[in-house]
Amino acid sequence: MTTDRTMEPLYKPDGVEARWQETWEAEGLYAAGVGATRDESYVICVPPPNVTGDLHLGHALNGSIQDVLVRWHRMRGYRTLWQPGYDHAGISTQNVVEKQLASEGLTRHDLGREAFVARTWQWLELTGRTIMGQYRRLGASLDYERERFTLDEGYSRAVTTFFVRLWDRGWIYRANRIVNWCPFHQTAISDLEVVHEEMDDVLTYVRYPFADGDGEDGIVIATVRPATILGDVAVAVHPEDERYATAIGRNVIVPYVERPVPVIADERVDPTFGTGALKITPGHDPTDFVIGRDHELPEPMVIGLDGRMNEHAGSLEGLTQSEADVAVITWLKERGQLVKRANYRHAVGTCERCHTRIEPLISLQWWCKMEEPARPAIEALREGTVRFHPESQHRFAITSLEETPDWCVSRQLWWGHQLPIWTTPDGEVICAPTEKEAQGRAGAGVSLTRDPDVLDTWFSSALWPFATLGWPDQTPELAAYYPGNVNSTAREIIRLWENRMIWAGLEAMGEVPFTDVIIHSTVLAVDGRRMSKSLGTGIDPLEMIDAHGADATRYGLLKISSSQDVRFSPGSIEEGRKLANKLWNVSRLILQNAGEIEARVEPTALEERWILARIDSAREQVEEAWAAFDFATAANTLYHLTFDDFCDWYAEAIKPRLYEHEQSVAATAVAALERLLTLLHPMLPHVTEEIWSYLPGPQERLIVSRWLDPDDRFRDDAGALTRIQEAAVTFRRSGVQVALDSDDERRIFAAVVRPERQKVTGDAGPEIARLEKEIARAEAMLANEKFVTSAPSAVVDGEREKLERFRREREALSGVEG
Repeated sequence: MTTDRTMEPLYKPDGVEARWQETWEAEGLYAAGVGATRDESYVICVPPPNVTGDLHLGHALNGSIQDVLVRWHRMRGYRTLWQPGYDHAGISTQNVVEKQLASEGLTRHDLGREAFVARTWQWLELTGRTIMGQYRRLGASLDYERERFTLDEGYSRAVTTFFVRLWDRGWIYRANRIVNWCPFHQTAISDLEVVHEEMDDVLTYVRYPFADGDGEDGIVIATVRPATILGDVAVAVHPEDERYATAIGRNVIVPYVERPVPVIADERVDPTFGTGALKITPGHDPTDFVIGRDHELPEPMVIGLDGRMNEHAGSLEGLTQSEADVAVITWLKERGQLVKRANYRHAVGTCERCHTRIEPLISLQWWCKMEEPARPAIEALREGTVRFHPESQHRFAITSLEETPDWCVSRQLWWGHQLPIWTTPDGEVICAPTEKEAQGRAGAGVSLTRDPDVLDTWFSSALWPFATLGWPDQTPELAAYYPGNVNSTAREIIRLWENRMIWAGLEAMGEVPFTDVIIHSTVLAVDGRRMSKSLGTGIDPLEMIDAHGADATRYGLLKISSSQDVRFSPGSIEEGRKLANKLWNVSRLILQNAGEIEARVEPTALEERWILARIDSAREQVEEAWAAFDFATAANTLYHLTFDDFCDWYAEAIKPRLYEHEQSVAATAVAALERLLTLLHPMLPHVTEEIWSYLPGPQERLIVSRWLDPDDRFRDDAGALTRIQEAAVTFRRSGVQVALDSDDERRIFAAVVRPERQKVTGDAGPEIARLEKEIARAEAMLANEKFVTSAPSAVVDGEREKLERFRREREALSGVEG
């Protein structure tokens, strides 16, 4: 692109990155399908962040991963769509607004449902939906004009349509079952919204006397919740536990309430916990609930929705559980049934937002059957129609679908998708897309009451890949961009979101919503703890962007993304900053000396053919890595191509000829730079586009320029500088200059190494001794059959390559000994 601007001596991302983000978006270059030269689409739907959310490191890593893939496929001519949007995040959003009301001395009940929902919409318009602006800071090339919200009018119609579809299939039902209940928010919540916190508690050992005994014998159980003893309906033991072989079938007396209950056998009892005997309280424990249902036991509840003892607790009604614990323990002491108490540390489920202890309670909720809906999704995963990466997460996805229980889809909230269910005065339940249609089914004049519950927010987000494209209408967008290609997210929502999108897509569209799922790394704090603002271990990616730039932040996060759990490395982001600076400096060197000479590939010397071969080799490696979703390997490849090959060797080698204004050298250098910028763009979009804008000649934007085609014309020269580079290593270590074969090799060595400037000893002896030790070590390893057969092939091949290199270096030094 012809320009009369001059590149600044130092690259400063501040200002440059914001300018390109605005330019790309203003010119419509983020739009779906822009720059397409082929019919194939490439679609990623961003996992919709909570409308109340801020960008955190997980978002930043995931956004970097998705943007690399989208930019790469856009440059390859695909009709790309990176779909943005937000999740209404039912309980999270309602919690924020309720806190705001509490600061005013109000509750949502003071406003009423309609006014509270209006207040929530008002709050969102003023302060919500900030994270897309933060994604822009990252350089994420989302099609922001297509932003969707899971409570948009059209999206809400999709949610209602899908719910009615499941109802018509006979998969929606209402039942009393155990749920995670938050006493503060007064609603059931999903497993994801439960945080298991380590707490110090007390394990109380209690004797349950046999009903037919003398009052002194019985079974001892251990519990951390004495207050729940009032809801016990049985004592269970493992059928193979010899300690209780004669107890099975007898009755014991439940303390405090003095109710006889049976001793039952069940294989789910852990004989190693406590005394090996388990009190069964179906109303207040998920395991007990399942055991109780299988044994057809009653299900009394003695704790209410507010977390206090309820009317079934008799004289303890209205007490907190702690107060009830004291009363029960006092009763036990007085009757000699308290065996002992011991300190006990264990994980306790709490609400992630209010940190209230979760109450497992039996509650009348709406459920979706999962056994039949999950079958097509399980088959798709088994057959590999959808693949999770890495493989360990694919296995988990299959297992979690096979074991998935029925889904509690109702929530006792006001913010969300209200269930499309109405009830007549005589108890008839009608499920219909609209109240008008429900009224039509009920008959004129029949009073209808709508169910007050809303849907679990994961229900609506399960429709994200097709509801964002206009479903249930058969829109052109739906035809063009469904099914998509990739979904990328964190492993903790495989069960809650990924698997549900797969079965929902198969149910609604008859096709899987995507073919690949990337389960990206979980970024931990530097010390290995989880990142948390409350723990003081959280790191704001925007601070990293402010300090080092978006490109450096993207590079740094991709560089550490090689495993499922990685510690954050500030050094990797600093490395990204240095890479951007190095790229800027070498580009400035070439372009200042090239003037208006446009790119032409006409190499006349060894180093030019070598760098073109190295660039093509890197292209191949990067394509393989990105296709395998190995972003750390691609980052490493591009770093060494830029820093080592292009800057430290190629640019230094051509510098004397570049200064002499050889036109072919300048033209080839500009062409090589173009290729390098193209490879780097998906990872470092801002600095590459900025440099691209200084290239001579007419240029379209780099974001929509053509990806590199394979070019094997110079493949034979890919290793042409190996001897020179080894000679440089030897010289820098020992000061000895080994013999090189050609004038080109000697010229390149002199230009890059500049031996006349080095202060070295020129003694080959120590270096030869070092190499001989390395050769002996490598030979011993490769002679070890266990190492060769057991170690990863890449490790073994690496040792063979080292041995060959050590031998070459030793041979090169042999002629200059003494």
